[in-house]
Amino acid sequence: MNDGVRHPIVELRQYTLHDGRRDVLVELFDREFVEPQEAAGMAVVGQFHDLDDPNRFVWLRGFPDPDRRAEALHRFYGGPVWRQHRDRANATMIDSDDVLLLRPVHPDGGFPVPAAVRPPVGEHERPESVVLATLWHRTIPVDRSFVEHFHREVRPVLVETGGAPLACLQTEYAENTYPALPVRDGVHVFAWFARFTDPARLLDHQRRLAGSRRWREVVLPGLAAWSVSDTRQLRLAPTARSELR
Repeated sequence: MNDGVRHPIVELRQYTLHDGRRDVLVELFDREFVEPQEAAGMAVVGQFHDLDDPNRFVWLRGFPDPDRRAEALHRFYGGPVWRQHRDRANATMIDSDDVLLLRPVHPDGGFPVPAAVRPPVGEHERPESVVLATLWHRTIPVDRSFVEHFHREVRPVLVETGGAPLACLQTEYAENTYPALPVRDGVHVFAWFARFTDPARLLDHQRRLAGSRRWREVVLPGLAAWSVSDTRQLRLAPTARSELR
């Protein structure tokens, strides 16, 4: 597979958990669910603690295409590992249906090949890095003109302020080929992800962005004209075994 389109289909999954249960799910996930999912034909891109919500677990997984997504999910959720551990995993969750199906906005817009091998099972030391996910919800589908506007007007400001996008994705409008796991329907999302070596670098980016005249006077006021109805950001701390870190 071309590295530029390493994960042509990506799920962004946000789970709301019972109070105090996130560490239980993270430990179980990192120990039991990473390699079996990848053996079934999918890629576990990254799994994270939401820094702004102690009861939220966020993760990303990728697939080659919609048909092979269905095949991989059938293999994993119909297999022995999930049967053995599903009750314990499900017991941590209030809601697991906040799922966006995404794809890179262009061939080299997906997540890059990781710089290092994923830490082994049993690793508990979390990296200092932080991943910032920014989600722009539109009232209309994401189209080429909007993507071009982002790269022409928005991305240079992000780069200038130290928040260069690592990956840029948009809603994948293909049918959900595995309806046993719902995805959010009728949403039009443009998302980008940026990586920072530590929280201080993220804070510096946010301060510089807030102080950018172009950001304040051009980018933000222009969002409504481009049918952006809502903006959400997720500050994500990688787990000890997250590939994206």
